[in-house]
Amino acid sequence: MLGRMKRTIFVFVLSLIVAASARATATQATAGSAAASAEATASQAAQPAAAAREKTIVDLVKDAIAEGDFRKAEQLARADMKAIGRTPLAIEAFSWLGRGTLAAKQYDVAMTYAARAYEMVEEQLKTRQLDAESHLPTALGAAIEVQALALAGQNRRSEGLMLLQREIERFKDTSIVMRLNKNVNLLSLEGQPALPWASSEWLGPKPPTLAELKGKPVVMFLWAHWCGDCKKQGPILNSLIEKYKSSGIVVIAPTQRFGYAEKKRPVGPAEELKYIEQVRDEYYPWMKTVSAPVSDDVYMRYGVSTTPTYVMIDRDGKVSTYLPGQPTVEQLEPLIQKIIAPAGTAVQR
Repeated sequence: MLGRMKRTIFVFVLSLIVAASARATATQATAGSAAASAEATASQAAQPAAAAREKTIVDLVKDAIAEGDFRKAEQLARADMKAIGRTPLAIEAFSWLGRGTLAAKQYDVAMTYAARAYEMVEEQLKTRQLDAESHLPTALGAAIEVQALALAGQNRRSEGLMLLQREIERFKDTSIVMRLNKNVNLLSLEGQPALPWASSEWLGPKPPTLAELKGKPVVMFLWAHWCGDCKKQGPILNSLIEKYKSSGIVVIAPTQRFGYAEKKRPVGPAEELKYIEQVRDEYYPWMKTVSAPVSDDVYMRYGVSTTPTYVMIDRDGKVSTYLPGQPTVEQLEPLIQKIIAPAGTAVQR
C-alpha cells in the first residue's frame, strides 16, 4: 500500500509540473501563431495583434524546473528577490523549487526549499493577512504540501500527517485548508471507507448513498465548471466507463459553486447552478445521467484544491485510489480495472 501511495503522490506532483509546462508552451505557441498571422496580413489588418503576456518570475521558474534545470530555477528566483525584494509573487516562485525537487524525489532538498518558503511566508504574515492576495497562500500551501509529501516519500507518513493536521488547525480559517485536506487524503484515504457525498442539491439523478452502492465499483469525478483540465479528462473517463460498463461501474460527479459564471462574471446561487448545468450539457453530455452532488462540504471533505480529482472506490466501499490531477488513459485504466475486481481483492495492502 505504501508503494502505491508513493506512486500516486509522484503522479500527482509530476502532473503539476507537466501541466504548468504545457500551459506555458501552449500560451507561447498561441501567441507566436497570432503574431505570424498578424505579420502576414499586416497590409490588410486595421488593428495590430495583441502582445503576448509577459512571463512572470513564477513562469520562468516553472519553465526551468520543467527543463530539469533546478540550478537555473533557483538562480532566477534568488535574483528576482534580490532585485525587487521578497514579494508574494517572488515567494510563490521560490516555492516551486520545493515542488520541482519533490517530483524528482530529491526529498531532503525539497524539504529544505519548502522550509525556507514557509519562513518567508511567516515573515510576511507579521504585517499582512494570508488571503490579502493569491500568491502568498499558494506559496504557503505548497510549502506545507511539499514537507508532508517529502516526509511520506521517506517512509515517514505519520510525521507528514501530523504536520498537516497541525497546519490545518493553525490555518483553519484561510483558503489553504482545502489544499491541506487534499494532502491528508493523499496520505491516508486509500484503503479507508469512502467519505459520504450526501447533498441537498444535485444535477441528474438523486445521488445514491454509499450503502446503496455496496458491491459496485465507483468512480468519483470531482470537477468544476471553469476547469479546462476537467473538460479534457471528460472524454477519457467516458471512454473507459463505456468500455467497462458491463462491470456495473457507477460514476458520481460532485462539484460546487464558486460565485461566478463565464469569464468570472459574478452571479447568484440559482444562476450559477443553471450555468453548471449548461457547462455539463455542453462539455459532458454523457454526464446527464450521472449524479452530480453540488456541495461545498463534499468538496472540502475530499480536499478538492486540484481539479479534476479522481476517487476510485472498490466494491467493498473502500477508497482504492485518491488522485488529484490529469491522468492519461494509460494511467487511469489500471485504476478502474482494480476497482472492478471481485469484492475483497481490489485494495492491495
